[in-house]
Amino acid sequence: MTFDVTIPVLNEEETLERQIRLVHAFLSEHYADKQWRIVVADNGSTDRTGQIAHGLEQTLPGIFWLRLPEKGVGLALKTSWLSSEADMVGYMDLDLATNLRHFIQAYNAIDTEGFDVVYGSRLHKKSRVIGRTVKREITSRMFNRIVGGYLGTHFSDGMCGFKWLKRKHVQKLIDGGAESKGWFFSTELLAVAEWQGLKLCELPVTWTDDAANSKVNIPRLARQYLQAMAVLKKRKI
Repeated sequence: MTFDVTIPVLNEEETLERQIRLVHAFLSEHYADKQWRIVVADNGSTDRTGQIAHGLEQTLPGIFWLRLPEKGVGLALKTSWLSSEADMVGYMDLDLATNLRHFIQAYNAIDTEGFDVVYGSRLHKKSRVIGRTVKREITSRMFNRIVGGYLGTHFSDGMCGFKWLKRKHVQKLIDGGAESKGWFFSTELLAVAEWQGLKLCELPVTWTDDAANSKVNIPRLARQYLQAMAVLKKRKI
C-alpha cells in the first residue's frame, strides 16, 4: 500500500529540517520496500521555511514541497490529498507530538484491518499524555464533549493532529462537509466520516505537549470552532 504523509507548516524555519529528517529516517527504516512521500505543505510561510523545504526536496528522496500562498491547515491538507495518487493519505504535526511508532499501527489498521479512517486520541484511557497543562486538558475535553453533543458524533478527540484515511474517500468527505480551510477541518473529517458510515479506528497514543512553541490562540480558536460547527451541522441536515 502506497502512502503520503502530509506535514502542514507555517514559518517553521527553526525546526523544519530536523523534524523532516526524523520522519524520513523513520519511514526509510520501516517502509524501505514501500512507495511513499513526505509532503511538506507550506501554507503561507514568510520566513525561510520554503527555502529549507525546497532544499530537502532536492536532497532527500521521497520529499515533496507543496507551496500554498494562503494560510490554512485544512486548505493545505485538501490540496495535498486531492493531488495525491497514494492509497493512503494523512497527516501529522511537525512537532511530532504523537509518537512516530503509532504510524505503524495506523498503517496496519488501514492496510490489513479493514478501517477507512484512523485517528489518534489523547483522551483514550490507554493514552499517555506528557507535559499538558490542566487548562489545555480541560479545554480539550470540553470541546470534544460539545462536538459530540451538538453534532451527534462519537469520536473522542477531533483535534489531535494525527489522522489517516484511504484516499478514495477524500473527495466524498469534502463533498459531505469537510471543507474548512482551517484547523476545524481535522474535526470535520471525523464527523463526516461517521455520518457516511465509514469504519473509524480510535488509536490510543503517547503524546507530548509542546506548549512552549504552541501557536494556538485558544479563545479565538474556540470562537472559530463554534461557528464552524454550526455550518457543519447544516450540512448534516
